[in-house]
Amino acid sequence: MTNIERYPKDFQEFLDFFASENDCWNYIFEIRWPNGYTCPKCGSKKFWITENKLIHCSECAYQGSITAGTIFHGTRKPLLLWFHIMWWVAAQKTGASAYNLMDFMGFGSYETAWTWLQKLRRAMVRPGRDKLSGEVEVDETYIGGIEIGNGKQGRGAVTKTLVVMATECKGKQIGRVRCQCITEASAENLVGFIEENIEKNSTVITDGWRGYSSLTKSSSYNHQVKTISTSGLAAHDLLPHVHMVDSLVKRWLNGTHQGKVSPKHLAHYLDEFAFRFNRKLSTYRGKVFYRLVQQAVDTSPIPFNEIIKST
Repeated sequence: MTNIERYPKDFQEFLDFFASENDCWNYIFEIRWPNGYTCPKCGSKKFWITENKLIHCSECAYQGSITAGTIFHGTRKPLLLWFHIMWWVAAQKTGASAYNLMDFMGFGSYETAWTWLQKLRRAMVRPGRDKLSGEVEVDETYIGGIEIGNGKQGRGAVTKTLVVMATECKGKQIGRVRCQCITEASAENLVGFIEENIEKNSTVITDGWRGYSSLTKSSSYNHQVKTISTSGLAAHDLLPHVHMVDSLVKRWLNGTHQGKVSPKHLAHYLDEFAFRFNRKLSTYRGKVFYRLVQQAVDTSPIPFNEIIKST
């Protein structure tokens, strides 16, 4: 059996797809085991469903929950509520804020809405996702408040969060993006980010910062250096794609979130930006919803105490 993508195209279809808790349960089952359920203990494919909606293995009597090991694990809220929130999140082209979710769903506290969104943001990174390829611009930027009083600027600033970004160049168009918070613009951090996120044999385009210099000697990438000081051009003209993404990220954080994103959680907001941006050409919001459910099923549960810790 092959996994056929099945999802509602719009909200009216969503209401038809998921009219009950059982519809949501069946949808998760279908996504989690597209080729049929296999008992994790004995490998048997024979099972039956108990009155409490547990999957009971006919061979070894092992019982498992459909939500075990997913972000839904241990939830006391109905799956139908989760699905409505996930649809709402997927449908927000400019991103979802906790204040908007609190108003939309009638949550009693900001903390509850914020926690739900933080859990979903962690499901926006697909394990084993395809790397960027072709021509890819890479640059760093600082995200955070205005630097005051220490006299440092650029790569030496200390109170903002340093983020490295990579952007596929599709002619004048922007392809997929990746973002990652780093502690410093060192060769270890920058080249490590490139190796983790960009396919070998791709053309990596950077400025003349020394942190990228080892790429020139590397046989893994075609390194193209555009030096600002000798070109007579501004950085946004030399690396237009990645600088446009930098501008869009900051506009999104300042618009949707009023710039009130804690540095310790910024990485997950950047994951949300990349998730939305990389699916900007999806014909239907339902496709984005489907991907979010898929990845929620593949994402381990995150306790609240873990979410609020510094990253």
